[in-house]
Amino acid sequence: MATAKEIRGQIKAVQNTAKITKAMELVAASKMRKAQDRVLAGRAYAEGILRVIGNLMQAHPEYRHPFIVAREQVKKIGVIVVTTDKGLCGGLNTNALKKALDLVKQSDVEVEAYTIGRKGGLFMRKCVRELPAATDDIPDAVELKDVMGVVGVAMDRYLSGEVDRVYLVYSEFVNTMTQRAKCTQLLPCLEAEEPSHPGYWDYIYEPDSKSALDALLRRYVESLVYHAVVENKACEHSARMVAMKSATDNAKGIVRELKITYNKARQASITQEIAEICSGAAASA
Repeated sequence: MATAKEIRGQIKAVQNTAKITKAMELVAASKMRKAQDRVLAGRAYAEGILRVIGNLMQAHPEYRHPFIVAREQVKKIGVIVVTTDKGLCGGLNTNALKKALDLVKQSDVEVEAYTIGRKGGLFMRKCVRELPAATDDIPDAVELKDVMGVVGVAMDRYLSGEVDRVYLVYSEFVNTMTQRAKCTQLLPCLEAEEPSHPGYWDYIYEPDSKSALDALLRRYVESLVYHAVVENKACEHSARMVAMKSATDNAKGIVRELKITYNKARQASITQEIAEICSGAAASA
């Protein structure tokens, strides 16, 4: 059995760890609230731009942008994988990367990856032959420019015919306790539904409707990836808060068990000292 001094050292170490995890829990909770606000704001923008694209496509059914034309033969696919830069967030990255790995295994064609987040970059380098674009160190206050490089490479390779389909894998924010790994088709885009109120909208085009639709579709794809990164940030802070709370509770449980062990060791030491005193007194009598 460990000595009382050693057990006291273990208790102190675990208590210090609990303080660190508690601080990380509070920081994650603070960041989570801001990330949730950005998620809600991003959803409104994505719904708005999709509605405009739907109206334009209904007004000009003769024009088929390459982003909405499915190719008959798929020879190669690409996947944009969104993960975190840091760990200590439970199974968040594991679930997303498992989703991406399932896509790679189930595909009968070659797969290349584009990653946003350090964890995804390290993992996907081992799973696919090509990694044309990767970025990390994404700030908490994500901006569109932070993901433009990766998205631009994916769109350019799709337009040039180097890939015939592009998927997006990320973690969807459901609530504080639930984050769901999601895989969705990014290119070709799923066609927008017909407007719910036909005839109640009109636009003035500058320079023309074709140029406007081209720009809007690119912006729509960019906004989907941007929103996925924003959702992933909210998931990261929520998962980290839950994981750190669990770590703090576990540390407190370990401290309780160590204190019981410490008391037993201390009692055994006292009992041994009493027995030695009594034996010495009996011997000298």
